[in-house]
Amino acid sequence: MKRMSIVIPAHNESGRIGRTLDAYSAYFKNYEKEQGVAYELVVVLNGCADNTLAVVERAQAAHGNIIIIDEPKAGKGLAVKLGFCDALSRSNDIIGFVDADMATLPQDYAALIPYLNQYDGVIANRYMSGSDICPQRPFIKKWGRKLVYHSLIRCMFGLSYSDYQCGAKIFKRHVIEKIAPQLQVAQWAFDVELLYLCKKYGYTIKEAPTVWRDQADSKLQVMRAGTRMLGSLFEIRKIHG
Repeated sequence: MKRMSIVIPAHNESGRIGRTLDAYSAYFKNYEKEQGVAYELVVVLNGCADNTLAVVERAQAAHGNIIIIDEPKAGKGLAVKLGFCDALSRSNDIIGFVDADMATLPQDYAALIPYLNQYDGVIANRYMSGSDICPQRPFIKKWGRKLVYHSLIRCMFGLSYSDYQCGAKIFKRHVIEKIAPQLQVAQWAFDVELLYLCKKYGYTIKEAPTVWRDQADSKLQVMRAGTRMLGSLFEIRKIHG
Protein backbone atom coordinates (compact mmCIF):
# COMPACT_ATOMS: atom_id res chain seq x y z
CA MET A 1 0.00 0.00 0.00
CA LYS A 2 1.31 3.45 -0.91
CA ARG A 3 1.49 6.09 1.79
CA MET A 4 0.77 9.79 1.41
CA SER A 5 1.52 12.75 3.68
CA ILE A 6 -0.45 15.99 3.33
CA VAL A 7 1.22 18.95 5.05
CA ILE A 8 -1.13 21.71 6.23
CA PRO A 9 0.57 24.95 7.34
CA ALA A 10 -1.56 26.84 9.86
CA HIS A 11 -1.09 30.40 11.13
CA ASN A 12 -3.95 31.53 13.41
CA GLU A 13 -6.46 29.24 11.70
CA SER A 14 -8.68 28.38 14.66
CA GLY A 15 -11.81 29.52 12.84
CA ARG A 16 -11.25 27.44 9.69
CA ILE A 17 -8.94 24.49 10.19
CA GLY A 18 -11.39 22.34 12.15
CA ARG A 19 -13.73 21.86 9.19
CA THR A 20 -10.74 21.30 6.90
CA LEU A 21 -9.40 18.47 9.08
CA ASP A 22 -12.87 16.93 9.39
CA ALA A 23 -13.40 17.01 5.62
CA TYR A 24 -9.94 15.76 4.67
CA SER A 25 -9.98 12.99 7.27
CA ALA A 26 -13.39 11.71 6.17
CA TYR A 27 -12.55 11.85 2.48
CA PHE A 28 -9.12 10.23 2.65
CA LYS A 29 -10.27 7.44 4.93
CA ASN A 30 -12.57 6.38 2.10
CA TYR A 31 -9.85 7.09 -0.46
CA GLU A 32 -7.53 4.74 1.40
CA LYS A 33 -10.10 1.94 1.21
CA GLU A 34 -10.94 2.52 -2.45
CA GLN A 35 -7.52 3.44 -3.90
CA GLY A 36 -5.11 1.68 -1.57
CA VAL A 37 -3.26 4.87 -0.55
CA ALA A 38 -2.85 5.36 3.19
CA TYR A 39 -2.78 8.96 4.37
CA GLU A 40 -1.66 11.22 7.18
CA LEU A 41 -2.22 14.93 7.82
CA VAL A 42 0.77 16.87 9.16
CA VAL A 43 -0.47 20.14 10.63
CA VAL A 44 2.34 22.64 11.17
CA LEU A 45 1.31 25.51 13.41
CA ASN A 46 3.59 28.49 12.84
CA GLY A 47 3.53 31.54 15.07
CA CYS A 48 -0.04 30.94 16.23
CA ALA A 49 -1.41 33.34 18.84
CA ASP A 50 -4.95 31.94 18.95
CA ASN A 51 -6.35 28.52 19.92
CA THR A 52 -5.49 26.73 16.67
CA LEU A 53 -3.58 24.09 18.65
CA ALA A 54 -6.65 23.18 20.73
CA VAL A 55 -8.79 22.88 17.58
CA VAL A 56 -6.24 20.62 15.90
CA GLU A 57 -5.85 18.48 19.03
CA ARG A 58 -9.61 17.90 19.09
CA ALA A 59 -9.52 16.81 15.45
CA GLN A 60 -6.56 14.54 16.21
CA ALA A 61 -8.49 12.85 19.02
CA ALA A 62 -11.55 12.45 16.79
CA HIS A 63 -9.90 11.18 13.61
CA GLY A 64 -6.37 9.96 14.29
CA ASN A 65 -3.81 10.12 11.46
CA ILE A 66 -3.08 13.76 12.36
CA ILE A 67 0.44 14.77 13.35
CA ILE A 68 0.98 18.14 15.04
CA ILE A 69 4.10 20.29 14.85
CA ASP A 70 3.96 23.48 16.92
CA GLU A 71 6.57 25.94 15.61
CA PRO A 72 6.75 29.27 17.47
CA LYS A 73 8.09 31.16 14.45
CA ALA A 74 5.69 32.33 11.74
CA GLY A 75 6.17 31.63 8.05
CA LYS A 76 4.32 29.45 5.55
CA GLY A 77 7.54 28.44 3.79
CA LEU A 78 9.09 27.45 7.12
CA ALA A 79 5.98 25.45 8.02
CA VAL A 80 5.94 23.58 4.71
CA LYS A 81 9.63 22.69 5.02
CA LEU A 82 9.15 21.40 8.57
CA GLY A 83 6.20 19.35 7.41
CA PHE A 84 8.14 17.94 4.48
CA CYS A 85 11.06 16.92 6.70
CA ASP A 86 8.72 15.29 9.20
CA ALA A 87 6.94 13.36 6.42
CA LEU A 88 10.30 12.08 5.21
CA SER A 89 10.92 10.50 8.62
CA ARG A 90 8.24 7.93 7.76
CA SER A 91 7.72 5.71 4.72
CA ASN A 92 5.63 8.15 2.68
CA ASP A 93 5.70 7.70 -1.08
CA ILE A 94 3.74 10.89 -1.87
CA ILE A 95 4.26 14.21 -0.06
CA GLY A 96 2.45 17.47 -0.68
CA PHE A 97 0.79 20.41 0.99
CA VAL A 98 -2.55 22.19 0.99
CA ASP A 99 -3.84 25.39 2.56
CA ALA A 100 -5.70 25.22 5.87
CA ASP A 101 -8.73 27.22 4.69
CA MET A 102 -10.09 24.46 2.40
CA ALA A 103 -10.09 26.63 -0.69
CA THR A 104 -9.12 23.29 -2.24
CA LEU A 105 -11.69 20.63 -1.32
CA PRO A 106 -10.30 17.15 -0.56
CA GLN A 107 -11.72 15.66 -3.75
CA ASP A 108 -9.99 18.35 -5.79
CA TYR A 109 -6.70 17.66 -4.03
CA ALA A 110 -7.14 13.94 -4.72
CA ALA A 111 -7.75 14.73 -8.41
CA LEU A 112 -4.10 15.81 -8.66
CA ILE A 113 -2.66 12.48 -7.49
CA PRO A 114 -3.04 10.45 -10.74
CA TYR A 115 -0.69 12.88 -12.52
CA LEU A 116 2.14 11.36 -10.46
CA ASN A 117 1.91 8.30 -12.68
CA GLN A 118 3.66 10.36 -15.38
CA TYR A 119 5.34 13.25 -13.56
CA ASP A 120 7.55 13.88 -10.52
CA GLY A 121 5.16 16.50 -9.17
CA VAL A 122 1.88 18.25 -9.89
CA ILE A 123 0.76 21.75 -8.95
CA ALA A 124 -2.78 23.04 -9.05
CA ASN A 125 -3.38 25.95 -11.46
CA ARG A 126 -6.33 28.24 -10.85
CA TYR A 127 -6.07 30.09 -14.15
CA MET A 128 -5.67 27.50 -16.90
CA SER A 129 -8.43 26.15 -19.11
CA GLY A 130 -10.62 23.75 -17.19
CA SER A 131 -10.17 25.46 -13.83
CA ASP A 132 -13.00 26.91 -11.81
CA ILE A 133 -12.24 29.83 -9.49
CA CYS A 134 -14.89 31.69 -7.52
CA PRO A 135 -15.07 34.53 -6.95
CA GLN A 136 -12.78 35.81 -9.68
CA ARG A 137 -9.55 37.43 -8.50
CA PRO A 138 -9.49 41.23 -8.21
CA PHE A 139 -8.15 43.14 -11.21
CA ILE A 140 -5.03 44.32 -9.35
CA LYS A 141 -4.08 40.75 -8.41
CA LYS A 142 -4.72 39.38 -11.88
CA TRP A 143 -2.70 41.92 -13.85
CA GLY A 144 -0.06 42.48 -11.19
CA ARG A 145 0.59 38.77 -11.26
CA LYS A 146 0.89 38.60 -15.06
CA LEU A 147 2.75 41.81 -15.83
CA VAL A 148 5.12 42.08 -12.88
CA TYR A 149 5.51 38.96 -10.79
CA HIS A 150 5.46 36.31 -13.53
CA SER A 151 7.56 38.35 -15.92
CA LEU A 152 10.24 38.80 -13.29
CA ILE A 153 10.19 35.10 -12.40
CA ARG A 154 10.58 34.16 -16.06
CA CYS A 155 13.56 36.47 -16.45
CA MET A 156 15.28 35.49 -13.21
CA PHE A 157 14.63 31.74 -13.07
CA GLY A 158 13.48 30.61 -16.50
CA LEU A 159 10.19 29.35 -15.06
CA SER A 160 7.00 29.74 -17.06
CA TYR A 161 4.18 28.49 -14.84
CA SER A 162 1.01 30.55 -14.74
CA ASP A 163 0.15 29.93 -11.08
CA TYR A 164 2.94 29.71 -8.52
CA GLN A 165 1.01 30.33 -5.33
CA CYS A 166 -1.96 27.99 -5.45
CA GLY A 167 -1.88 26.15 -2.15
CA ALA A 168 -2.15 22.60 -3.52
CA LYS A 169 1.02 20.84 -4.65
CA ILE A 170 2.04 17.17 -4.59
CA PHE A 171 5.36 15.43 -5.23
CA LYS A 172 6.94 12.02 -5.27
CA ARG A 173 9.13 11.25 -2.28
CA HIS A 174 12.47 11.46 -4.12
CA VAL A 175 11.75 15.08 -5.08
CA ILE A 176 11.16 16.14 -1.48
CA GLU A 177 14.20 14.19 -0.31
CA LYS A 178 16.34 16.25 -2.66
CA ILE A 179 14.87 19.73 -2.30
CA ALA A 180 13.51 19.96 1.26
CA PRO A 181 16.96 20.34 2.90
CA GLN A 182 17.70 23.23 0.52
CA LEU A 183 14.54 25.27 1.11
CA GLN A 184 15.42 28.51 2.90
CA VAL A 185 12.64 31.00 2.17
CA ALA A 186 10.53 31.11 5.33
CA GLN A 187 7.65 33.24 4.13
CA TRP A 188 7.07 34.98 0.82
CA ALA A 189 7.66 33.31 -2.55
CA PHE A 190 8.67 29.96 -1.09
CA ASP A 191 6.66 28.31 -3.90
CA VAL A 192 9.02 29.86 -6.44
CA GLU A 193 12.05 28.54 -4.56
CA LEU A 194 10.50 25.07 -4.47
CA LEU A 195 9.73 25.05 -8.20
CA TYR A 196 13.09 26.54 -9.13
CA LEU A 197 14.86 23.73 -7.27
CA CYS A 198 12.67 21.21 -9.11
CA LYS A 199 13.81 22.78 -12.39
CA LYS A 200 17.43 22.84 -11.27
CA TYR A 201 17.42 19.08 -10.68
CA GLY A 202 15.44 18.21 -13.78
CA TYR A 203 12.21 17.06 -12.19
CA THR A 204 9.07 17.02 -14.33
CA ILE A 205 6.31 19.14 -12.83
CA LYS A 206 2.80 19.20 -14.29
CA GLU A 207 0.33 22.07 -13.96
CA ALA A 208 -3.23 20.79 -13.64
CA PRO A 209 -6.57 22.61 -13.61
CA THR A 210 -8.34 22.79 -10.29
CA VAL A 211 -11.44 24.01 -8.50
CA TRP A 212 -10.67 26.88 -6.13
CA ARG A 213 -12.93 28.74 -3.73
CA ASP A 214 -11.41 31.91 -2.29
CA GLN A 215 -12.09 32.03 1.42
CA ALA A 216 -13.05 34.98 3.59
CA ASP A 217 -10.60 36.49 6.08
CA SER A 218 -7.58 36.31 3.80
CA LYS A 219 -4.43 37.37 5.66
CA LEU A 220 -2.75 38.88 2.60
CA GLN A 221 -2.71 42.62 2.00
CA VAL A 222 -2.09 42.90 -1.72
CA MET A 223 0.41 45.75 -1.96
CA ARG A 224 2.48 44.82 1.09
CA ALA A 225 2.51 41.13 0.16
CA GLY A 226 3.50 41.95 -3.41
CA THR A 227 6.46 44.03 -2.28
CA ARG A 228 7.69 41.31 0.05
CA MET A 229 7.30 38.62 -2.60
CA LEU A 230 9.37 40.62 -5.06
CA GLY A 231 12.08 41.02 -2.43
CA SER A 232 12.04 37.28 -1.82
CA LEU A 233 12.73 36.59 -5.49
CA PHE A 234 16.07 38.38 -5.22
CA GLU A 235 16.78 36.43 -2.03
CA ILE A 236 16.15 33.13 -3.86
CA ARG A 237 18.43 34.17 -6.70
CA LYS A 238 21.18 35.07 -4.23
CA ILE A 239 20.86 31.78 -2.36
CA HIS A 240 20.59 29.36 -5.26
CA GLY A 241 22.33 31.20 -8.08
